[in-house]
Amino acid sequence: MTRDEFNAFCRSLIATTHVVQWGNADVWKVGGKVFAICGWNHGRDAFTFKASDIAFEVLKDQPGIRPAPYLASRGLKWLQVTDPIGLGDAALCDHLVMSYHMAAANLSKKKRAELGVPAPQ
Repeated sequence: MTRDEFNAFCRSLIATTHVVQWGNADVWKVGGKVFAICGWNHGRDAFTFKASDIAFEVLKDQPGIRPAPYLASRGLKWLQVTDPIGLGDAALCDHLVMSYHMAAANLSKKKRAELGVPAPQ
């Protein structure tokens, strides 16, 4: 997945916003809650997302995937795909959607309704 494809996919999700911060990283949010980040990793794009407890445990030691710097070191369950060998595009998109839903679940019911965000799954 390229950075442009990543941004297009995140943009396609309901009520997302985009900012560029942290050294030219593309940061995607829903209702002000971060769910995905694309930044550089030694000259290559790296894709970061919030993970369920199970996904974090299963994927964190896979080649091309690591606990996300800064976020995981604070005890948060975030993963970073640093190499295409880590996850294919379809699997990455599935994890981005799950991250989106986890972030949206932290919004109030009223805020989700205002934004038109689906109820938590």
